Amino acid sequence: MPVEVFGPGYQFLPREDILTFGELVRVTKAAVELGVAKVRLTGGEPLLRRGVQDLVGMLSAISGVEDLALTTNGILLNQHAEGLKAAGLNRVTVSLDALDPDIFAQMNGVGAKVDRVLAGIQAAQSHELPVKVNMVVQRGVNEKEILPMIRWGREHHVTIRFIEYMDVGETNGWKMEEVVRSQDIVKEVTTEFPASAAEARYSGEVAKRWLFDDGLGEFGVISSVTQPFCGDCSRLRISAEGKMFTCLFAGQGKDVREQLRSDVSDRELIDFLGNQWKEREDRYSEERGRVIKSKAEMSYLGG
Repeated sequence: MPVEVFGPGYQFLPREDILTFGELVRVTKAAVELGVAKVRLTGGEPLLRRGVQDLVGMLSAISGVEDLALTTNGILLNQHAEGLKAAGLNRVTVSLDALDPDIFAQMNGVGAKVDRVLAGIQAAQSHELPVKVNMVVQRGVNEKEILPMIRWGREHHVTIRFIEYMDVGETNGWKMEEVVRSQDIVKEVTTEFPASAAEARYSGEVAKRWLFDDGLGEFGVISSVTQPFCGDCSRLRISAEGKMFTCLFAGQGKDVREQLRSDVSDRELIDFLGNQWKEREDRYSEERGRVIKSKAEMSYLGG
């Protein structure tokens, strides 16, 4: 959440506009009825939500939720890790774009300290919460951190996933020439640490996985710019105020909150979600460069 956009005077949503925990549980149950088994709490920053551990407990208790994850910048993870694990969280993904303090500060834009993130990761591991790290690679900014991150991940038993720098939203000044291609990342990593491509674990898995030949873990790459995977996409996003997005690059979402706060039955809610999914035509990553459209910010939708 860049400080030049979300500074001290930024007007966030009124609390009454944000979905309650009960509403989040209800829409999750409806999604489970449609076949959803994996649920993720993501950004902005989910650990800023008061009572987030209670929400994790409520979601983990839903029959049919097989995997409950949370994506965080890691700043507050140190103080929440134990409670999240106790509440039923299965795993955590931490966004960490550099180990170098200066590069990290440049990437996050809000003056956060990398030591706090590393402490949060250590806390999660100490409470037996599996950790993955997502690193967005931007040419000219942090590509020199690729190998240091791999070395650190191998040493600390953390899977690193490299993400191609994407044109999400309208504020990051994205340029194609700043994208480091995933195939180049794989070449750089495997030159020092030989690895073999792994089979996808399920249909629609967005990360391509590589297993280190020496058995010390794995790494992954997410190639939504150079190798779009729109055809296999199975992700549905619900924003904090109840807008339903069927694409990370969408500009507008369908209003689920209106459904939740009206007299619709659970069956009608399920049908609403299902119909919106069936009608989706999103394939922005495949059309990149040919279609111009406004897009919601990553800090609004999460990953």
